[in-house]
Amino acid sequence: MTNSDIDALCQLYTQYERIQAASPDVRREVLPNLIRLIPVEAGDRGAVIYSRLDATNADATIQAQIEYFQQLGCDFEWKHYDYDTPPDLKARLAAHGFELEESETIMALPLAQAPAALLQPVTHDVRRIHDPDELDAIQRIKAEVWGEERDFVAQFLRLTLTQSPERISIYIAYADELPVSCGWIYFPTENPFASLWGGATLASHRKQGFYTALLAVRVQEAIARGRRYLTIDASPMSRPIVERFGFVRLAESTPCIWRVRR
Repeated sequence: MTNSDIDALCQLYTQYERIQAASPDVRREVLPNLIRLIPVEAGDRGAVIYSRLDATNADATIQAQIEYFQQLGCDFEWKHYDYDTPPDLKARLAAHGFELEESETIMALPLAQAPAALLQPVTHDVRRIHDPDELDAIQRIKAEVWGEERDFVAQFLRLTLTQSPERISIYIAYADELPVSCGWIYFPTENPFASLWGGATLASHRKQGFYTALLAVRVQEAIARGRRYLTIDASPMSRPIVERFGFVRLAESTPCIWRVRR
């Protein structure tokens, strides 16, 4: 892809995956210079998913969001992208007390260019789950890989699987009936994109093709469902893998977390 192709794809991503983003577990609020998501369940995390700020209004807008979410009594994430304005927005968020988590690389694959290796029949034991009770296996994998359980992820998966199952496909890969790897794909409505999430493999089963098998299953489903692009927030561990399969870099993003003062 040329630089102009990538720039055009990044603009599409911003429009569909940020400006128009929605989810069954949140309520969208569109303000003149930002879009925020308000959790519908008490205890869940809110988010600022898009902003269009400059040096004259950035600090006041940041402070206004802090006060708003503090009043709601919920933590929130301001997801920063390296093309956001003003250029020092991330530093301003940190100065206001946001915790900056590890940056990720936003990457995308035009599915018309998906490599043949991801279009072959999958030979690993990969199963799509439909029963919310099976989500416990995913929690165990994630807890072992990341060293913590993220309750808000489990709550989102359970809610989406039960209330909007057409929006999500959750997969687990097994070795000798043991769940060893997982990942899901999210299908927003009226959107050319699908997005990959949650890829994790137990350390004991890495470099055995499980991650690639889960990637292939989800690529094939996205193509079958008529999506044009696939995106992923790639960690340093997953970026080299997806890059090898033709995913291109769109931006660097950093989750900036503000926690309620109690």
